[in-house]
Amino acid sequence: MGKALAKITYPYIVFRHDIAHGEPVIEGTRITVRCIAGYYQMGMSVDEILINLSHLTSAQVHSALAYYFDHQKELDSEIKESSDIAFWKKQAGHSPAKRKARA
Repeated sequence: MGKALAKITYPYIVFRHDIAHGEPVIEGTRITVRCIAGYYQMGMSVDEILINLSHLTSAQVHSALAYYFDHQKELDSEIKESSDIAFWKKQAGHSPAKRKARA
């Protein structure tokens, strides 16, 4: 496999210096890959992420997660540095799994 084939692109993921200081974001939004990764690390499924971020598509979330898994060490370090579990829980609201547990 040549070097040209080794370069991976992620549909829906862009880098814009005027949004989130150039972090990878979902195209057409201000939602960072780090945000999606944070929800995922909280145990949310793609469906739960989509409920909380209903303007996104499944393909956008999967692309963000693919980027995250390919850059996990770097992003986990950033998440750890800026992690605030209370913030993420507030952003996530009440997931369907939590509603089922209370019922």
